[in-house]
Amino acid sequence: MGLWSVAAWARRIERAFVLEQEVPAAADLLRFYRQVAAFQMKASGAGAPVEQFRGPLLGLLQQRAPRVLANAARDLMYAKDWDPADPAPRFVERVLAQCAPCPGHGRPLCSVQRDGKRSLVCPLCFAEWDFPGIRCARCGENDEGQLPVYTAEQFSYISVEACDSCRSYIKAIDLSKNELAIPEVDELAAVALDVWAARQGYSKIQPNLFGL
Repeated sequence: MGLWSVAAWARRIERAFVLEQEVPAAADLLRFYRQVAAFQMKASGAGAPVEQFRGPLLGLLQQRAPRVLANAARDLMYAKDWDPADPAPRFVERVLAQCAPCPGHGRPLCSVQRDGKRSLVCPLCFAEWDFPGIRCARCGENDEGQLPVYTAEQFSYISVEACDSCRSYIKAIDLSKNELAIPEVDELAAVALDVWAARQGYSKIQPNLFGL
């Protein structure tokens, strides 16, 4: 699924709409994501430098984002310098980064199981690369006893792949169990698993678009 395909963005938006109905606890997040993804679809297909879309994005956030983020976007509109440690500027930059050419794979957003094989997903362009099935995507631990996998009844095709060596985790999307899933969207819908993992003392290898 290519980042630059308008059809790919449309599929993400459609999948988010479906998941709104299936995962009520994440409905507000997914509804907001659809607004952001529609903006990204337009920006990535415009062929213009993404910096030109910073102002329009801040305008969208003021109108559509939750109150705290909307207020922060209003302040950023008039700020000369942005604090990179502030969650609001980080969110804006993540949104724009997903509209630009990918500089290369960093820490993976999630993992994917397909036909008995495992791959990791880039958090920017959503491209996949092969990765061993029994290995921590952060520290490389390959002792199966140190790599517990946790599941929840609500998400039969999504699991938490944890590492007790570095106390990190990544969410895994099993496409053999749900071929309709779109990893970068279904990962968002399973935010309850992030809350659970954090309570167990695990840290996420790579936060998603919303910093979760």
